[in-house]
Amino acid sequence: MEIPKNPDLPKLIKITCRELELTPSDIPEKAKASETIKRLLSNLATITQGVAELRNHYGTGHGKSASSKGLSPRHAKLAVGAASTLAVFLAEIHQVRSKKTK
Repeated sequence: MEIPKNPDLPKLIKITCRELELTPSDIPEKAKASETIKRLLSNLATITQGVAELRNHYGTGHGKSASSKGLSPRHAKLAVGAASTLAVFLAEIHQVRSKKTK
């Protein structure tokens, strides 16, 4: 697996999903609820893109002052919840697949 120099978050998730065979094209058409699963897997990219965009707009990086207004608590919880759900899902898939190869 080749990881580009200085990849952004959406690119890293795309590479991870490809390695874990979690892209929509990896789901066989005859699998139960295949269209729903494919749609959910496609939405993984949307989560990471959204979190990255929120960081760009509200984070203190990119030369913004520390006094700049951040996200409201409810929106911050939404972003953290979505990102942590994705991270746990990917970690669990990796763990299950690693056990199968041993």
